[in-house]
Amino acid sequence: MALLIILITCFMIILATSQPCQNPDDFVAATSPGHIIIGGLFAIHEKMLSSEDYPRRPQIQKCVGFEISVFLQTLAMIHSIEMINNSTLLSGVKLGYEIYDTCTEVTVAMAATLRFLSKFNCSKETVEFKCDYSSYMPRVKAVIGSGYSEITMAVSRMLNLQLMPQVGYESTAEILSDKIRFPSFLRTVPSDFHQIKAMAHLIQKSGWNWIGIITTDDDYGRLALNTFIIQAEANNVCIAFKEVLPAFLSDNTIEVRINQILEKIILEAQVNVIVVFLRQFHVFDLFNKAIEMNINKMWIASDNWSTATKITTIPNVKNIGKVVGFTFRRGNISSFHSFLQNLHLLPSDSNKLLHEYAIHLSACTYVKNTDLSQCIFNHSQRTLVYKANTAIERNFFMRNDFLRDYAEPGLIHSIQLAVFALGYAIRDLCQARDCQKPNAFQPWEQIRSKCSKECSPGQMKKTTRSQHICCYECENCPENHYSNQTDMPHCLLCNNETHWAPVRSTMCFEKEVEYLNWNDSLAILLLILSLLGIIFVLVVGIIFTRNLNTPVVKSSGGLRICYVILLCHFLNFASTSFFIGEPQDFTCKTRQTLFGVSFTLCISCILTKSLKILLAFSFDPKLQKFLKFLYKPILIIFTCTGIQVVICTLWLIFAAPTVEVNVSLPRVIILECEEGSILAFGTMLGYIAILAFICFIFAFKGRKLPENYNEAKFITFGMLIYFIAWITFIPIYATTFGKYVPAVEIIVILISNYGILCCTFFPKCYVIICKQDINTKSAFLKMIYSYSSHSVSSIAVSHASLDSMNGNVTMTNLSSSGKSATWQKSKDLQAQAFAHTRRENTTSVSKTLPRKRISSI
Repeated sequence: MALLIILITCFMIILATSQPCQNPDDFVAATSPGHIIIGGLFAIHEKMLSSEDYPRRPQIQKCVGFEISVFLQTLAMIHSIEMINNSTLLSGVKLGYEIYDTCTEVTVAMAATLRFLSKFNCSKETVEFKCDYSSYMPRVKAVIGSGYSEITMAVSRMLNLQLMPQVGYESTAEILSDKIRFPSFLRTVPSDFHQIKAMAHLIQKSGWNWIGIITTDDDYGRLALNTFIIQAEANNVCIAFKEVLPAFLSDNTIEVRINQILEKIILEAQVNVIVVFLRQFHVFDLFNKAIEMNINKMWIASDNWSTATKITTIPNVKNIGKVVGFTFRRGNISSFHSFLQNLHLLPSDSNKLLHEYAIHLSACTYVKNTDLSQCIFNHSQRTLVYKANTAIERNFFMRNDFLRDYAEPGLIHSIQLAVFALGYAIRDLCQARDCQKPNAFQPWEQIRSKCSKECSPGQMKKTTRSQHICCYECENCPENHYSNQTDMPHCLLCNNETHWAPVRSTMCFEKEVEYLNWNDSLAILLLILSLLGIIFVLVVGIIFTRNLNTPVVKSSGGLRICYVILLCHFLNFASTSFFIGEPQDFTCKTRQTLFGVSFTLCISCILTKSLKILLAFSFDPKLQKFLKFLYKPILIIFTCTGIQVVICTLWLIFAAPTVEVNVSLPRVIILECEEGSILAFGTMLGYIAILAFICFIFAFKGRKLPENYNEAKFITFGMLIYFIAWITFIPIYATTFGKYVPAVEIIVILISNYGILCCTFFPKCYVIICKQDINTKSAFLKMIYSYSSHSVSSIAVSHASLDSMNGNVTMTNLSSSGKSATWQKSKDLQAQAFAHTRRENTTSVSKTLPRKRISSI
């Protein structure tokens, strides 16, 4: 009795797979109940047989040509739904499914779509006509598929009526991105636009400019051809021929057209690269025929067949040449592989596809894995013979590796993403609803539901740990990046040289050009100080001119040397203006040169004054002789200044300062003067420092001057101020960045300039204006005489001490024994000579020194 039941069941299965469907339930390929039903459309069979009736009747005929790769795609959908049901994503809510075989025919897919749109829980399974489907409850909540773009477009136009979400996992036609014509269509793969652009770029970079192209005669093929022609022209690639194949295998002219195309390829011998936008079964027939005709070319594969195992397992497929293809992004499908290992445990009572696969597998028991797919395909073209259930189960165990090898990772991953995208959308809708009730929500509500909230402009999507690209977090665009659309996968980088953007920006902003502007408050303050310094210079010049014949002015070196020093101060103050305003090549070259030469001239003049002061009040004959030899004012000034002129000239010739556009700051562009050579800049400043140090030494030596004539002391103070200012300048200048770098140098120039000006001229101006009683010739002579007398007394005391010491030496030598008489005589002569010199100096100094010093000063 049990055996009879099995035989009857097997007969019914055979009958079902070999005859047209008798009722709508026969039309379902696989089903599973649930609170929410998801529809699926897959081209499991390659074609539908033509009706032999005449006239032809509107009925769905038997489908033949079982495709293992598409069968695996249906299993991927089932597995993904089971993963959601076994997880906590939809707590208490079970997803069911209804999967239909489109047989690679639009009409069959439309019939399945009509059933999707039929009213839920209606025995008549009718599609009601309504003006408003907002509250209409169809049989399913969403549809996954179909794989081929031509079928997807037809199905989508029907689903648009109720705005039922349709998620494509393989349909890549660019037109499907049009939300006006296909508002409810979504997909987990990119459109053909990106693939075709990459193809054209690959061809252009490879140096191929004479190619052929083969497409299908449908919307997908025509759109791909048109887009490719545009991209080819943009990349200077010429198309030798464009051939079109019928879109469906039910067209009996396919074999003829394939032969014609291959003959065309042979005739076009110079065409070695052919772009192929075809379905897998087209490519299978094309390559088999090409192998027979010994055609060897470079084939550019579309994502439809680039990784298809059906193509890679064609016997002698390597003889057709090389294949370069594009494919979908792959993900982790290890759980799907585990699912295939346990395929025999899957309930088979509601899965006709699994039954059919088992029958085909039994018929091909002794066929190798490499030929198994073709065996199943061929067997599905004729009457099926069913084996015992035990044999089927044994074959499942034996052929698991076969299914695993045929699984295309890119497509399996895309289907998983499609199912999980719907799962997350349903989760969001069910958070505030009881989704165990069939009328909890309408299908169109899912279109507004997403796994993650929409990322606003200024943000980008950051994929979470989940492998699903629909689930992400929104992250603000970092500085100097922006996004101007919603849900952008990444932020766009601004041109860092000219633009910037704050955090979470929707656009780039032009960088503001900055420099030390004339309107800047700090610049105005520095200009006021410079102008005040120039006024001081002019006032000092006027005061000295009006008091030309006074001792104070004469003791300063005369009006000529004072005018030169004042002119240098004037130029130093004026040079600060070249540091302000928009940098130009002229100002960059002028400012350092003007400051360097004028300041060197100023220090050189002060150096001659220091030498003169030291010479005038030096009573050491040897030092005085050396100073007289050294003191050549004009030569000193010209030599010291000339060296600086040479340094600056070489600097301007070999590494002149130039205007530099500094774009390293994030929000501004700094216009600044690049010094050209740090070595030259340092040499210029170092040379001034050496002169200032020498001047400081000479002034320090002559600091103990008459009480009312302490110019050397003030020169010493001035040089100290200069050193302090420039020593402080070095670390500040090295660490300051931006438009205020010139201000640092201006401040140092002003400090050193004011320091020297005040110490050199202000004490004299004070004497001229406030102490006129001591600015007379008689007062000046009296002061010099007093200082000279004091100095002579000091020398006399020093000589007397030396005489006493000399006498002691003589006594000691006389008491010593064993010394020669010649040595004793020389010592006596030395003592006498020293005493004579002392007496002469004592008398001559007291009579002639005041007059001599006055004339020297």
